[in-house]
Amino acid sequence: MSVLVSFVVLLVSFFVAEKMLDGMELKGGLGSRVIVGLLFAVLNAFLGPALFAAIGIGTLGLGFLFSFLTRLVATAIVLKIVDALTDRLKVKDFKTAFLAALLMSVTTSVCEVVIGMIQR
Repeated sequence: MSVLVSFVVLLVSFFVAEKMLDGMELKGGLGSRVIVGLLFAVLNAFLGPALFAAIGIGTLGLGFLFSFLTRLVATAIVLKIVDALTDRLKVKDFKTAFLAALLMSVTTSVCEVVIGMIQR
């Protein structure tokens, strides 16, 4: 999948999470959403794997065993960091961030399946 398509899928996943969760709000128009998406993408690309590894090691390997949950926790932490860095994204608490990470993961997976079917 191209970088542009992946980024659009990320923006769609933010939209779905925002609409389904009361505790998550993206302020502003499309420009603000693109900025939040870019900030999240960059931080998640660099911090996500580091957080995953730290959680995996910190839990004495259980984090690696339950890697799906560990990735969700790492994504939720990145969401809270983005929330702290910009006033364009508001995430009420860690529970909301975790649910947003879960919704974003599901939305991304569904979009990838749909795009794969279209490309065939």
